[in-house]
Amino acid sequence: MASARGGHRFNSISSLPIGESNCQFLLLQFTITLMPSSVVSLIDHAVLSPTQTDIDLRDACEMCIEVGTASVCVKPSMVVLASELLAGSAVVPSTVIGFPHGGTTTGAKVRETEIACREGAREVDMVVNLGRVMQQDWAYVESDIRSVIDVARAAGVITKVIFETGLLPNDGLKIRLCEICESAGAAFVKTSTGFGYLKAADGTLQATGATEHDIQLMRAHVSERVQVKASGGIRNYADALRFVELGATRLGTSGTLAITHGEQGQHAENTGAY
Repeated sequence: MASARGGHRFNSISSLPIGESNCQFLLLQFTITLMPSSVVSLIDHAVLSPTQTDIDLRDACEMCIEVGTASVCVKPSMVVLASELLAGSAVVPSTVIGFPHGGTTTGAKVRETEIACREGAREVDMVVNLGRVMQQDWAYVESDIRSVIDVARAAGVITKVIFETGLLPNDGLKIRLCEICESAGAAFVKTSTGFGYLKAADGTLQATGATEHDIQLMRAHVSERVQVKASGGIRNYADALRFVELGATRLGTSGTLAITHGEQGQHAENTGAY
């Protein structure tokens, strides 16, 4: 059975509202007692760009084994090779389901999950059906999520559920998704795909991703049984550390090398100062 690596837990705080005093409490408790020894160990390194090749994957797996990430998250077509490249290491292969828009049928998501698990994925990150979320068809949304989780669990694989928070217009939708994911047995709730864009007034596309507000909101609306993954726009060590301080226990990013260099510099500075 795969474990939810990076699993630092909060205790009895999921019912707290997102008031300023409670947010400060969460941050203080996490900082004092639950900070991991390495932020890099919480990273799911992303190899998800449509143009990335097997050469890119080989380089990424070599780097991730060297620096000690949690996983390498790859396109479904890369699962077999990722599994081979990571075999014997502590880094696990993970992949995405219904990615990036979540609009495939539940049956397609289930089949995609079955294949990914058979080919060696140890974790799957599925995208909710955003249209159904927007129309609040909660029965469909829950069935869609639960169907993937059940298939993955039968193979000993954990599921992270991607909300695409930057495209959701209000917190109520995010809170309801948190409740559904916990009920369905998700291991993680996750902010973003990294491929969610909003059209600005001038017609340009603006990327969305993890925000401090959304990490706090999601952490407060799932219990200690469910972890939170921040993904999208995490470029450096300062970004990564801030999300971890706010309660994220997994980080989705392609900026692993920059984060690793930042962490090494930060640790060296702290050691010298002490």
